[in-house]
Amino acid sequence: MAHIPWQKSSFSASTTGNECVEVGPAHGAVLLRESDEPGLVIETTLGSLAALIRAVKVQVV
Repeated sequence: MAHIPWQKSSFSASTTGNECVEVGPAHGAVLLRESDEPGLVIETTLGSLAALIRAVKVQVV
């Protein structure tokens, strides 16, 4: 896999093992991976990721 500039939340630094979900760009898509399982990557669309985030925010509030 080509070099991907993975990003993680600044909130992840407060966890014990620094575990978090990382996000990276891919040609017209978004890649997601768990920091403690970096070889397992899933691909989704920006619209689907945005819908997931909106749904999670509604459930948390």
